[in-house]
Amino acid sequence: MDFQPGRVILGKIVLTCIGFAGIAVAEPGGAAAPPDIFSPASTPAHWIYHLALFGVAICLAIFLVVFSLIAYSAIKYRKRPSDDDREPPQIYGSNQVELAWTVIPILIVVVLFLATARVIHAIQDARFPGNAIEVTAIGHQFWWEFRYPGYGFTTANELHVPVSERGYSIPTHITLLSADTDHSFWVPQLAGKTDLIPNRRNETWIEPHEVGHYVGQCAQYCGTQHAKMLLNVMVASPDDFRKWVRQQKSPAVVSDRVAAGRKEFEKNACTNCHTITGTVANGKFGPDLTHLMSRTTIAAGAAPNNEKNLLLWVTEPDAIKPGCLMPAMQLDQQHVQELVAYLMSLQ
Repeated sequence: MDFQPGRVILGKIVLTCIGFAGIAVAEPGGAAAPPDIFSPASTPAHWIYHLALFGVAICLAIFLVVFSLIAYSAIKYRKRPSDDDREPPQIYGSNQVELAWTVIPILIVVVLFLATARVIHAIQDARFPGNAIEVTAIGHQFWWEFRYPGYGFTTANELHVPVSERGYSIPTHITLLSADTDHSFWVPQLAGKTDLIPNRRNETWIEPHEVGHYVGQCAQYCGTQHAKMLLNVMVASPDDFRKWVRQQKSPAVVSDRVAAGRKEFEKNACTNCHTITGTVANGKFGPDLTHLMSRTTIAAGAAPNNEKNLLLWVTEPDAIKPGCLMPAMQLDQQHVQELVAYLMSLQ
């Protein structure tokens, strides 16, 4: 992906104005450039982007016409030294002018309405081919759960999808649900934002055209850690996506060297909230940890996924994400080290 500083800065300004500020994004290497609404990389985002440009072009044309008329009037009818102090002739009405400023705005509104309705219809009523990827995204305070019903596994915070190549379209249809309060799914370079409302089913879809890592965020205030509820979308080639699917479908492989950590995990409250395939852990309140170390971040993008941060996350989660629902485990140092060694083995 091309990284264009000027466009990124402009994008940050716009995103800040509309409430998409505070995104902590890592740089390349597991990472993505900052979200940029001016670099669409998916079919719905392209349509929205061009609709926005069309609206801006009309507004600019209106501004230029009005400004030109004001400038012309100010210059042509300015008071000159030779003018006397008499009031100029007054015009008390013009049917032609009144008709113009009524009909022209109506036509402009109709054109904008039709253009917008066309894009909304194209996005909301899109038909998907048989090879479309089905994903159910569930918003939690303050993380994302991604279920792949066609493949039979669940992951968290990082949405993996295949790229659509020329002549071979692979869109991803996303069902949006909420587990608690209002959330909003928005990855600016891939699609428009769509809300997740409790007890309501919403839908969106993406069709990325470029391999890469795209960052979004919950765009609806949902609590204290709303700003740290990031969305990471990993777009891979179809072959790489299939490899990732095979990895996610496999059970966690645990070596004997971390058996003590697995025992520590299973005897504590971890199993009430988390699932690890192949173990007794089948909790649904927290992220599925079966392949925890295949993810680049923990706590929905709040920190890089490494041993140091896992130690801190287990012992003092509020240090990474104040107000989160993850409890401090209150374990001694040896048991924490064993538990983290086990988590590090979940590839």
